[in-house]
Amino acid sequence: MSKRSLNGTDFTAMVLAGAERLHQHAEHVNSLNVFPVPDGDTGTNMNLTMTAGVTELKNNGTGGVGSRAGVLSKGLLMGARGNSGVILSQLFRGFARYAASYEELNTIHFAAALQSGVDTAYKAVVKPVEGTILTVAKEAAKHAVFYARRTTDMTELMTEVLVKAKEALAHTPELLPVLKQVGVVDSGGQGLVYIYEGFLQILTNGIIPTAVPEEGQAVSATPSVSPVARITPNAPISAQARLETEDIEFLYDMEFFINRTLGGVKDTPFNEDQFREALSRNGDSIIVIADDEVIKVHVHSKAPGEVLDLALHYGEITQIQILNMREQHRDLLSAGMDAAPMPELFADIPAESLRQAERAEMPADELAPYGFIAVASGQGISDIFTSLGVDIVLAGGQTMNPSTEDFVKAIHSISAQHVFILPNNSNIVLAAQQARDLLEGEREVTVIPSKSIPQGIAAAFAFQEEESAESNNDSMMNAVEHVKTGQVTYAIRDTVFDDLEITAGHYIGIAESKIVATEEGLLETSQGLLSRMLEGGDEIVTILVGEEAAPEMTNALVAWIHETYPDVEVETHNGGQPIYYYLFSVES
Repeated sequence: MSKRSLNGTDFTAMVLAGAERLHQHAEHVNSLNVFPVPDGDTGTNMNLTMTAGVTELKNNGTGGVGSRAGVLSKGLLMGARGNSGVILSQLFRGFARYAASYEELNTIHFAAALQSGVDTAYKAVVKPVEGTILTVAKEAAKHAVFYARRTTDMTELMTEVLVKAKEALAHTPELLPVLKQVGVVDSGGQGLVYIYEGFLQILTNGIIPTAVPEEGQAVSATPSVSPVARITPNAPISAQARLETEDIEFLYDMEFFINRTLGGVKDTPFNEDQFREALSRNGDSIIVIADDEVIKVHVHSKAPGEVLDLALHYGEITQIQILNMREQHRDLLSAGMDAAPMPELFADIPAESLRQAERAEMPADELAPYGFIAVASGQGISDIFTSLGVDIVLAGGQTMNPSTEDFVKAIHSISAQHVFILPNNSNIVLAAQQARDLLEGEREVTVIPSKSIPQGIAAAFAFQEEESAESNNDSMMNAVEHVKTGQVTYAIRDTVFDDLEITAGHYIGIAESKIVATEEGLLETSQGLLSRMLEGGDEIVTILVGEEAAPEMTNALVAWIHETYPDVEVETHNGGQPIYYYLFSVES
């Protein structure tokens, strides 16, 4: 079907089709995880990220391509999960920036928007790695710019883009040796190809899919835990129980959008810093996400009329939600409950997360110097972090990574001058950093790039309340660098990794990011892994026991360590983590 340009309706249909195509094949994307472990999650993360964008687009997408691309970008940005989700959000953010001034896109414009997305995504990654989704996007966009000068047909151009994306995907094992070694292509690149296939589906036959998942729904190859804040038994008493209702100074919880294209003020310049400063005079908990078309605002204010009057200078206000937190506080305290935002306004936020968020609301003069957010899976591990002073534990890990928005909400819920985040997984660091960047100038946030639970625990141990943020950052980074991490799980497929033959169903031992042991028995695999980890003469082994590890197996492992390494001190803790039978921490 020949088409010379894309309008807003076309763009929406393409995005819906791309999201549906990705949703249908999320399990396949998960299966391409380099390690043959049961928690491959790239498909899940991309699916959740794309679904958040689609939800925003369906709810608020109107007008031409530029406007709708901006709305999609905001949804993706706040819903981004994992490295693949963050990179996907940046690809569409750059696309939206270029398309912002266009009602329709021809082939030249579309190709340039794809290239703008690639440029933005590469800038967002500190050390871009070729042979990944970045490479697939780059090669597809480069070819699009070349071919757009030779055709005015959008269908023909998208066909070429998809062909080039598939070629680049097939070439990823040549650029990233680990992919070639295990016989797979890059999972993120495969996810992007599925999205492009959906794009072409619409341009070819015009069929709009109807089975796009609802927000929060995703395909996952394994059972997983929702990335919501946990309430642990020894958590601090809720601040709501200590507050008088009248102590809630900024009593109106406000959320709304400013549509810059409506209201007759499109030419009025918007200075985000000045807008934030104006909001802060009578408010706190401020979030402003802006582009040329739409501004999303969240604020707690004691003068809602003034906030709305200020907003009207920049466009028409839509989707206004205002909650009187004093009224809610009175109602819920009278019922013997802690206050929490009304579920009908915040239905997408799990109740436990909201209760922890409200727990931290305190008068400004009572701000603690520091606050902590950690990511963990397993009640035992969550309890450990809480005992070390972590304020909020977001449930997540290799599977079901917390989104950028999860981090933003958690940061706002902590009454502290400076918030430290422990992602505890390499696939979560980018989303945490993106949340930090969104709140730049509003909150002091430091991301300690811990890539494992043992690293996160070591960092939390190294923290000293009386030290400066800079000194604590240095201490925690030093602690992270001196911890060796090991994990024991099972293989989900036959493969060969670094000349190590792996059989599906057998156990595998992972030291840092390398599979170093595999046996049919759990005890033998654990012994092989620890033997490699203790080669340097380390003195302390900490074992976090997973939910599926039998006590007799753990006892046998501890006895073997004492017998084989009599000078090594051993500590065991109930981690309760899924999928991984044991997490090992080795320190000197």
